[in-house]
Amino acid sequence: MPEGDTVWQAARRLHEALAGEVLVRSDFRVPKYATVDLTGRRVLSTVPRGKHLLTRFEGGLTLHTHLRMEGAWKVYGAGERWRGGPGHQIRVILGTDHRTAVGYRLQVLELLRTTEEERVVGHLGPDLLGPDWDPERALANLRTDPARPLGEALLDQRNLAGIGNIYKSELCFLLGATPWLPVGALPADRAEKLPGLAHRLLEANRDRPVRQTTGLRHQDLFVYGRAPRPCLRCRTPVRVADQGDGSQDRPTYWCPTCQTGPAPAPDAPQRWRERHRRTPM
Repeated sequence: MPEGDTVWQAARRLHEALAGEVLVRSDFRVPKYATVDLTGRRVLSTVPRGKHLLTRFEGGLTLHTHLRMEGAWKVYGAGERWRGGPGHQIRVILGTDHRTAVGYRLQVLELLRTTEEERVVGHLGPDLLGPDWDPERALANLRTDPARPLGEALLDQRNLAGIGNIYKSELCFLLGATPWLPVGALPADRAEKLPGLAHRLLEANRDRPVRQTTGLRHQDLFVYGRAPRPCLRCRTPVRVADQGDGSQDRPTYWCPTCQTGPAPAPDAPQRWRERHRRTPM
């Protein structure tokens, strides 16, 4: 699942490529919009909202997309070879005289009136990279369910928008709490630091090609993707397990020494690895 900084970068690429230009190609390859033609409309902007993308056109229309796990927007110059995947994975093409934006594997694609945008993003909490960022509101949202595991609360976009599996694991490590620790059990001083820390991490990475949370050379992340290698701080093997109800892949990494709080059963990391060997991503 993409993180808020990834979506922010995608929005910037789309905005720089299309904004202010008139579409000369419009091709929706999903049944619901197969007859839609936006040719001749000017693209006004593309803005991110949490993990959602909103591309606005003159005439009061907005294209709402979400990358989910495997989606991507690619931008190509005139005559450039498209490299985002096979043709059957393309969901929409938006082209101008100079650039073509191609949406691959977009699981969420919806055309709506611009005045109706709140219908699809109005449920989101404060956007970590948006103009509506409000750390006090974000913390209050997280605290509404004190029994909820911290990792699950961080992924809930209704609390604060922009955190995915990577930042969830990294934030919990930096807070010294396992992702299974109830929100209400997080010490008050660390809870109050949480929104600001999350904001700083995403702000620091929104312009970087490679995400970095450690400040260390050649070591980009503290725990995410490191199991079973040693923790960068204490050398204890990093562990990984799923978190949540199992309906989605939620690989969650933590250090059992540096992070205090509940953890899943000892065999949970093995179950996670076995399932992912059986199921191609």
